[in-house]
Amino acid sequence: MENVRDDFEFLTSLIRGIAAQFGNRCEVVLHDLTGDYDSTIVAIENGHVTGRKVGDPGSNLGLEVLRGTVKEGDRYNYLTQTKDGKLLRSSTIYLRNSKQETIGSICINFDISDFMMAENAIKSLTLRDTDQEVKEVFVNDVNELLDFLLQECQNEIGKPVSHMSKEEKMQAIEFLDKRGAFLIKKAGDKVCKFFDISKFTLYNYLDDIRS
Repeated sequence: MENVRDDFEFLTSLIRGIAAQFGNRCEVVLHDLTGDYDSTIVAIENGHVTGRKVGDPGSNLGLEVLRGTVKEGDRYNYLTQTKDGKLLRSSTIYLRNSKQETIGSICINFDISDFMMAENAIKSLTLRDTDQEVKEVFVNDVNELLDFLLQECQNEIGKPVSHMSKEEKMQAIEFLDKRGAFLIKKAGDKVCKFFDISKFTLYNYLDDIRS
């Protein structure tokens, strides 16, 4: 398979089958990662779980895989949370072409909010990998994803932008780069405004970081 569209009928049938098996608490998403990141979702079942639809962007985890920060990317049975507080047990599997380039992904997000209230009684449904701490954010607009990453980089440095030194701003931009922030269209404009720097300065920082 060289492109998600090559096996689109099979892949959409697959995600429908998974969703049908586990019911309306189970969101299953097919992402095409070969185009702009602001509209990667090409098929989705039970989108009410995260409030997303076809044409919405992927999450921050996909950016890290595309950027190359995370080499394998596949994650199974991790716990994450939606904007409205639902607890999800999730798995993400990446699709690759014959050159081993990432072309898409299938993501399964099972809402276990109610089950968590009775975890001891139905423990088999709430087993998760507690060894890995994964922070994943689901958005309807890719700008929300960039806002999340900007806040995360500020938290990483531990101080507001207004108090960051040049070196700390470079560290923050490196943090963003490794998480694929600059794969988002026009991210540079927002990053420059956030750090109060020029595009020339930003490109110099990125050249230094990547060299």
